[in-house]
Amino acid sequence: MPTTSRNPRYNSAVKKIVYDLTVSMDGYVESADGGIDWTSPGEELHTHFNERESDLAAHIYGRRMYELMAGAWPTADKDPHAPPQIVEYAKIWRAKRKFVFSTTLERVEWNTTLLRGDIAEEVERLKALPGPGAFIAIGGPTLATSLMRLGLIDEFWLYHSPIVLGGGKAMFPQLAEPIRTELVEVRRFECGVALLRYAKV
Repeated sequence: MPTTSRNPRYNSAVKKIVYDLTVSMDGYVESADGGIDWTSPGEELHTHFNERESDLAAHIYGRRMYELMAGAWPTADKDPHAPPQIVEYAKIWRAKRKFVFSTTLERVEWNTTLLRGDIAEEVERLKALPGPGAFIAIGGPTLATSLMRLGLIDEFWLYHSPIVLGGGKAMFPQLAEPIRTELVEVRRFECGVALLRYAKV
């Protein structure tokens, strides 16, 4: 499918914080009843997610997103009927470094570190993580809202799904000040999803 891009991958000693989610045409990441079944990717898009996951330095989650991911991916590749892209993603996810902001979780697993300190200080520290990968991905709109209000998100990767939900949880909150960005990548997938990648300016 057609792709336009301006330097989609690059290396940097300082990791960039990325907010990426599948979003409806009207700006929601969950339906009104909390459902996300409409976000299920096809084979091509899931393969892209696997490639992107391999490039990430780490994930940062809030409690809810961590519990959602930890409830599915640690054993997803054990299903004998799982397609190859699911098997691959499960293995990548288990090995990837993960950090969770939570004051209520007592214990985390699967190469995950629990964080309870000041969110701005912790994120700035994580941006200096040694090792491969230029990006750290933010999981979930609640945590992303906190980081947007602190000016800590460097890029926004919107996977636009061709669906109108009519309500639900919005990807973006109300902000006191606008966030100026520029479009640096566009990619369309056979399933109808379009990636629009924006960098903060």
